[in-house]
Amino acid sequence: MAVNLRHIEIFRAVMTSGSVSGAARLLHTSQPTISRELARCEQLLGLILFERAHGRLRPTQQALQLFAEVERSFAGLDRIVASAAAIRQFAGGQLAIASLPVFAQSLLPAACADFIAGFPDVGVDITPLESPWLEEGLSAQRFDLGLAEQPQAPAGCQAMALWQGDELCVLPAGHALAQRPLLEASDFAGLSFISLAASDSYRQQVDAWFAAEGVARKMQLSSHSAASVCEMVKLGLGVAIVNPLSALSAGEGLIVRRLRVSIPFGLHLALPQFRPASPLPLRFIDALRERVSNLDAELAARLSLG
Repeated sequence: MAVNLRHIEIFRAVMTSGSVSGAARLLHTSQPTISRELARCEQLLGLILFERAHGRLRPTQQALQLFAEVERSFAGLDRIVASAAAIRQFAGGQLAIASLPVFAQSLLPAACADFIAGFPDVGVDITPLESPWLEEGLSAQRFDLGLAEQPQAPAGCQAMALWQGDELCVLPAGHALAQRPLLEASDFAGLSFISLAASDSYRQQVDAWFAAEGVARKMQLSSHSAASVCEMVKLGLGVAIVNPLSALSAGEGLIVRRLRVSIPFGLHLALPQFRPASPLPLRFIDALRERVSNLDAELAARLSLG
């Protein structure tokens, strides 16, 4: 006789409830059945899963290690059940989108609103992923559509350029640099500067610009999130250079200015080539195109404020 799913289910119920009686209630069976099958599970696995003292069960270290693996397996099963529920609920289809967090925060919500207006029965699931997990998921064909910064298509995908802008400076309200429409590297000398993480490619380009110009800034705060950087700027903790979408979506309390140097920031689509054929990704791309067609005008209006 081999270990089967029922044995694992009983073990998990005992671990979750903390007792044989609790497991019996969870699984709608009797306590003797739980005790018998639990003992059988230990025998088949060759492990001592519980110490029995004074009528109570205490999980051993082996049980804790096994439980961690069981939970990972059941989490996978839960995802399958959730997917089945989503398929039942969204008779019109389901669209899975992977995106860098910056696009999930700044562009995709509005595009979803436009898309859902035309396809009210379609479900849209957005998964924010950083590189290289974004490219890995797209190459594995786990998503219908991807939004990335780099023009290179992940393996198994077709790339498509959608929009390009430049990194911008964000300033707190009332900052002296707001009087200048175009900022030089020297304008930042000695200022408190809030950076992206050291591993960020745009941070590295910004640092290289200042280094080439021989400009020293006061470097104290940094964040992996451009949205977080913008919030710190709003609080007057310093100035920063961020991507144009984050600058545009940061709301009131920020002044946005162009830089003398051009640090390009691109929006590119990745279409996995081996997903089941569906018109939905192309319809969502139409919604994205409609949104980005207004970006330049919105940025121009934002740059004129302050």
